[in-house]
Order: sequence, then structure tokens, then C-alpha cells
Amino acid sequence: MHTRSFLRCRARRLLGAGLLLLARLAAAQGGYPDRAITVVAPYSAGGDADLAARTFAAAATRALGQPVVVLNKVGASGVIGSAQVIAAPPDGYTLLLARTGSQAILPAIMPTSTRYKWDDYTFIGTLELNPYGCVVNARSPYKTFGELVQGMKTRGKALNYGTAGVLTTNDMGPRQLFRLLKLTEQTPTQIPYKGTGEAVTSLLAGQTEFSCGSLGSFLAHIRAGSLRALMVTSAERMAELPEVPTARELGYEAMEGIVGWSAVLAPPGLPSDVRTRLVAAMQTIAKDPQWRAATAQTASVPSVKSPEETREFVRQQYELYRSLGETLGVTDAKM
Repeated sequence: MHTRSFLRCRARRLLGAGLLLLARLAAAQGGYPDRAITVVAPYSAGGDADLAARTFAAAATRALGQPVVVLNKVGASGVIGSAQVIAAPPDGYTLLLARTGSQAILPAIMPTSTRYKWDDYTFIGTLELNPYGCVVNARSPYKTFGELVQGMKTRGKALNYGTAGVLTTNDMGPRQLFRLLKLTEQTPTQIPYKGTGEAVTSLLAGQTEFSCGSLGSFLAHIRAGSLRALMVTSAERMAELPEVPTARELGYEAMEGIVGWSAVLAPPGLPSDVRTRLVAAMQTIAKDPQWRAATAQTASVPSVKSPEETREFVRQQYELYRSLGETLGVTDAKM
């Protein structure tokens, strides 16, 4: 009897240990995520980053089976939100909606004052590419891009333009254009805002005279007839804006390198199993018809890349803006 009790007790202990091991394996394999995930959009509501973050969050909620919520953390041209993600626990519950300005331009042009480097993150994948262009208020006297260029040359600093902050694509695109036009001190005056949404609002209100940026934030207003697009940097005319000429058609081929994009990044040190789960979710999102339709509504092009491809893409963007910054004399050492 004593022997049987001992054996039963030992069997229960072994069974318990086996069940515990199975539970741990199950948790390791399928435990993430088991609560809500936050996606930090480092620019203000209504702008490109916010729109991309919200369409991603909706699709990621479906793909991951847990709520994915957007947190707009604005300031310092995207630095504050981006830095917050680096400092977050590397557990997969805080992600970054990365943008061109915050993840390529700032690290390239302001390396000594930006709080992070372009490759300080765990790369998950790109989401989309955003066609870029320049727009004016529908009531603007500038009916064509040529007329706007003439206004830049004749009015100089008296002409203003709105941006989502310095060293964003809203800022770097015009800087590149001013360089191509050989404008020196008499360049139009930049009015920086906390995000593209606010820059669009100022353009609609007539507080600024033109703006250049990813066209997603402008598109609804262009369709409504309150804004007018004058130029796009895509290689071919956009299907949504067939009457708008390309930069190449207008003789400004060098503007084609300016393009917006979104990607999903995580804090450094993300566990490999969590990264694998997120990458798998990205592949699911890439095929999600609701996400693709919502992305198309903002005039963006779905473009989901692997972590390795994403890292290489961001590196190339970083190198592009580092070279452009040196050419324009707007790096840390010269500003």
C-alpha cells in the first residue's frame, strides 16, 4: 500500500511537471499577444502617420486577435514618439509607425542631436509608399506648378509654405526644389507645424500658400475641390490625379527621390518569437482586402517587405538624405 501510494504520488508529480512544461511551451508559442498593443504615431492626428497607423491598427487587430490602439505622441518632428518606443520594454506591446522624416531624415541630417540612430530598432516590415507632390489652396492664384515656381523666384521670403515640422519630407522636398531652382537666401518662408494634419488645416484656411508632402493627407480635399495639386514626384502620373503632371515632365527629375513611406518598428532586443509573430501578422495584413482598400483610399501603395528588406530600404533612405543634407548644407555641423 505504501508502495502504491508512493507510485501514485510520483505519477501525479510527473504529470504535473509535464503539464507545466506543456503550458510553458504553449505560452512561448502562442502567448503573444495576450493584451492590447499600442502603436505610437510620432506626428499629429489627421496626418500621414496617423492615417497609416489607424489603417494598420485595424488590420493588425484582425490579424493578431487583440486590440491594437494608436497613440499620437507628437513633438520635435517625430523624435519624441520615436524615442519613446526605443525606451519601451521589448515585449511587442509597443510598436512604432515609422515615417521617412523621423526614421531616415533626422538620423541622417541631425545625428548628434537626434536621440537615436536609424538602425536602433527591431525591423518588422514596411507598410506602404506614399506618392509625394505639391499643392495649393483652390483659391490660390497659382494655377500651375510653373506659376508657383515663378512666385517662388519673384516673391522669395514673402511666399510661405506649411510643413509637418523641419526635417520632414514636407521640409526636405521644398529644400530640394529650391536647390534645383538655384534659389539662395530668398527662399520661401517655412511655417512648421506639429504634423501634416495641422499643415493641411493651415493651407485650407489660407494661412499658408503651398505645401509639399505625401498626397494622402491632401487627397480628400483635392477630391472635394478645396485644394489643387500642381505636381507629383511619381515616375508616372497618378491614376487618382491624371491631370497633374509629374516632376519629370516639368523638368525636375531629381525630385523623384522624395517619397513618403510607413513601416512598423519595435524596440531593440525584441524576442525572436515575438518578432516572428509580428512578421507573420504583417504578411496576413498584406493580403487583407480591407487594409488594401483603406490604404488605396489615401492614395498610398501597399508595400509590405520582410524585416531584412525593410532594414535595407531604410538604410538606402538614410543614405539618400545624408547625401542631400550635405549637399544642401543643412546637417548638424552647418545648421
